[in-house]
Amino acid sequence: MKIAVYAFNGASLFHLSVPHLVFDEVTRSGAAEWETWLFSERSGSIRTAEGYTMGGVQGLRSAEDADLIVIPSWLQDGIAPGRTLLKVLRHRHASGVPIVGLCLGANALADAGFLAGRTAVTHWKSTEELAARHPEISVQPSALYLDHGDVMTSAGTASGIDACLHIVRTRLGSAVANQVARHLVVAPHREGGQAQYIARPVAVKSADGAIAAACSFALEHLAEELDVPRLADAAHMSQRSFVRAFRDSTGATPAAWVRSRRLDEARTLLETSDLPIDQIAAVTGFGSPVTFRQNFVSAFGSTPSSYRRRFDAR
Repeated sequence: MKIAVYAFNGASLFHLSVPHLVFDEVTRSGAAEWETWLFSERSGSIRTAEGYTMGGVQGLRSAEDADLIVIPSWLQDGIAPGRTLLKVLRHRHASGVPIVGLCLGANALADAGFLAGRTAVTHWKSTEELAARHPEISVQPSALYLDHGDVMTSAGTASGIDACLHIVRTRLGSAVANQVARHLVVAPHREGGQAQYIARPVAVKSADGAIAAACSFALEHLAEELDVPRLADAAHMSQRSFVRAFRDSTGATPAAWVRSRRLDEARTLLETSDLPIDQIAAVTGFGSPVTFRQNFVSAFGSTPSSYRRRFDAR
């Protein structure tokens, strides 16, 4: 299989290397003959984000020979591909060549029109921007990658490795993908999604002292019942006024906000303490380990135990 990887001035060495790292290992392992090269608008060289000059870059015409085209990243949000690149991508896509957008590379696929009416993912910091620029796309911020067969997108940075291993798995089988992953010392298939890595700060947009007081009260009493009557009482407001003001300040309902704060505290305890799961469920207000697990999996795509193994800071 022939794989063309798009390169541009300012691309990071990591993003450029991921497809080569995974796909070239297929050839090195003897599983299949896969050829990978860099291409750009002009042949010659590019200058990476780290300041290195990288030569051996082929021109756009080389993409006409590819069986797979990978856009490993992108310049930045909001910058559309040039007309010549778009023409090549659309022509190859119409010819049945799959197009893969890793990390911010999803922007190029979106601008080319490949993702209209479909789900897509990009780096979690750029999901809102992508959704705003392309409301016709259903952006899924928690996924590691999404494969539609003819187009594929992945989440940020290291998720590109997961996506490339998925391509190996779908074309050559799990045994080869596992062999490649083992050589690279990475998981053949990671559990969960990038939701596990998203920082979720306490968000109170309003300077309203009453809502801030209710939020502070909630954070100090996470293990206790925190229904609307109790939070409204802490804010010294009627329940109806409190719910309306709370949503205006935080962008969420009181119940959703409290649940997110409890999950934040649970993540901290999983990372920094040796408390048993049932005890963490109790001190964060989930009541039972079953309820805690269900909410944790729904939010982060991983069980509490798996999350602790991956992120234990001790």
